[in-house]
Amino acid sequence: MTCRACGAATLHRALDLGAVPAADYFPPAEQPVHADESTHPLAMDLCGTCGLAQLADDDTVTEEPRGVEPQALKDQARDAVARVAASGWLTGETVREFGSPHGGSWLELLEQCDVTTDRTTADSGQLVASADIVLDCFGIMHEPDQRAAFAARAEATARGGVLLLQYHSLAAIVEQGQWNALRHGHFAYYSLPALQRLLADAGMRAATAWQFDLYGGTTLVAAVHADDPRPTEAVIEQMCADDAAMTEPATVAQLQAAADGQAAALRSYLERQSASGLRVFAYGAASRAVALFALAGLDHRLVGAVADASAAKQGRRMPGTDISIISPDELVAAGPDRVVLTLSDLLPEVSARLPALAGRWVTDDWIATPTG
Repeated sequence: MTCRACGAATLHRALDLGAVPAADYFPPAEQPVHADESTHPLAMDLCGTCGLAQLADDDTVTEEPRGVEPQALKDQARDAVARVAASGWLTGETVREFGSPHGGSWLELLEQCDVTTDRTTADSGQLVASADIVLDCFGIMHEPDQRAAFAARAEATARGGVLLLQYHSLAAIVEQGQWNALRHGHFAYYSLPALQRLLADAGMRAATAWQFDLYGGTTLVAAVHADDPRPTEAVIEQMCADDAAMTEPATVAQLQAAADGQAAALRSYLERQSASGLRVFAYGAASRAVALFALAGLDHRLVGAVADASAAKQGRRMPGTDISIISPDELVAAGPDRVVLTLSDLLPEVSARLPALAGRWVTDDWIATPTG
């Protein structure tokens, strides 16, 4: 194994979840769970040379049902475009977007800024002329060859143009113990120093950046070609300093204790609810819930079902378990005593859409409380 960014062999294991089901394959609910149901190694390595945190290996075949874009992500997109525009970075006439399998697009928002849009995806094979604005919102992390992916986006960015690149901050993942951000199909997890190295290898540099609360910490970088006359703003230097520890294997390895602790806490919580005669369901058949359910050893006796807004996932089950995926309406009809939310960012949205479940939502913080 060599680094997906710089090719060095100086990889350090930071997190090892063992063998877990593929995070993007949800079997039909009627398909029995077999003891040998396909599992795959899931681990994170940190490169000692360039500092990139990355998926160690991936022998899965992507079959991901397209998810429904959460309202929190839509709201953040509007905020991001407004802040970028106010900072004077939405200049030019054309835009190209590298899409994400998680859905969502900024093109409509940019059209409102009088930018001509030309949508494509990173794997479409289309040859599109370089654009003044190139967008990548959580898309580039899905590229196994990180060096090639950054080179492609640099080539797509016109001289004098800008690459707007949004990613889930590795610092947020580590500091908040978000170990289940690691999943098959997500090949890279970025600190700003590692991102700067990738950009530099592609002939670009980060000029400025904005930070958001989405997912506990999301960063949007505006990158330009290395010879662009626009200065590098002070926020970049400050963020690189803040993220310096994220290039150290010992720092990122804190995720192992977080994974072990959360899985044990969830299992303990669900067993206490079951012993008390309470019925617990969950909401959010998200890819990051797959490893958590596997590590905690969950089945339908502890979690009655998982509700999800994606029609493509309904009628299926959580990989490696007999826990079925149902619609939000079915969740309400089931009348559970507790509903574990697998993505805390969804709480405002689901609380508003499902008022019948008021007072029953359970988040990670509540589960971690011994009396929870």
